[in-house]
Amino acid sequence: MTTKAAPNRVPNFSAGPATIPTAVLSRAQEELLDWQGRGVSVMEISHRSKEYIAITEKAEAKLRSLMDIPDNYKVLFLQGGASLQFSAIPLNLLNGGRGDYLTTGAWSGKAIKEAQRYANLGLGEVNLVATGKDSNFTDVPDQSDWNLSEDAAYFHYCANETIHGLQVFEPPKVDAPIIVDMSSCILSQPIDVSKFGMIYAGAQKNIGPAGLIIVIIREDLLGQASEWCPLLMNYEHQAEKESMSNTPATYSWYLAGLVFDWLEEQGGVAAIGKINQQKADLLYKTIDDSRFYSNPVDTKYRSIMNVPFTLADSSLDKVFLEESEAAGLLHLKGHRDVGGMRASIYNAVSLDWVQQLVDFMIAFEKKHA
Repeated sequence: MTTKAAPNRVPNFSAGPATIPTAVLSRAQEELLDWQGRGVSVMEISHRSKEYIAITEKAEAKLRSLMDIPDNYKVLFLQGGASLQFSAIPLNLLNGGRGDYLTTGAWSGKAIKEAQRYANLGLGEVNLVATGKDSNFTDVPDQSDWNLSEDAAYFHYCANETIHGLQVFEPPKVDAPIIVDMSSCILSQPIDVSKFGMIYAGAQKNIGPAGLIIVIIREDLLGQASEWCPLLMNYEHQAEKESMSNTPATYSWYLAGLVFDWLEEQGGVAAIGKINQQKADLLYKTIDDSRFYSNPVDTKYRSIMNVPFTLADSSLDKVFLEESEAAGLLHLKGHRDVGGMRASIYNAVSLDWVQQLVDFMIAFEKKHA
């Protein structure tokens, strides 16, 4: 995949929608008006045409290869974002039973709040296993203190919390099928898909533009949906319809396929994982070696995708953001719930971009400390 010169491309540390590989955008630009010499855009062809079906089949095959997804898992390309899955999961899997939820930050907190709505309607029970709220989500409670159910229908957690910058790197050891939100860390490091009952991820971090949600679900979890589950949220129905119960997010799906091509060209998930670790190590070392910057997350759980940090003097926050933007470093403002700064360093953020950020941080400290 070739890359044309892009003079206006600058380091973009947005938490999402996030930066997309330049090579992918360049190819999409080349094909925008005339896809494969047909004189039309890929956005303008039928999603049921053989040409578009070829796109979807290739994208799924590439994702299966990149993640080594076992044959007994269905891969769904859906709409509604990861937040819609907060409802879809209990509607598909609670089925009169109990759902166990671990809360490690804002997004897992939203998931349990949404699931509780359906429990209140009598579709089952929701159990809070543990919460990191007491540590302001800078740590994960020890599993020995968790309140696990003996017969849970599923166990849910968020692998990477973008707001607080906390990442759970290994799936917890529980008996129930594990359901995990990997919206902000999918494809960033190798994982063993077989350890999970279901993985879901919004596209706008490591996969492509917003508008697409990928669900990877083990086949034995299909066919359990409540009668109240909307058809378009029913995993079994969407699997039978190959994610085309209605018109899918065709352009987002196409672009996701291009990102999978790009990732394969980088050497796959293992190769990109090594680069991601280098990026994170460089940024965290800069923070830890300084008395000017700090990161509160326990080192065992520091995210390699989202790095929040604060300045010793918060009155300099506005100055940092103004000067960093003037230096061409975009979207470093921290989430309003945490404050400070946040650098999201997803797959498409290069090591060179992180080095530019680090150089700026060191220079800013010398100037203002």
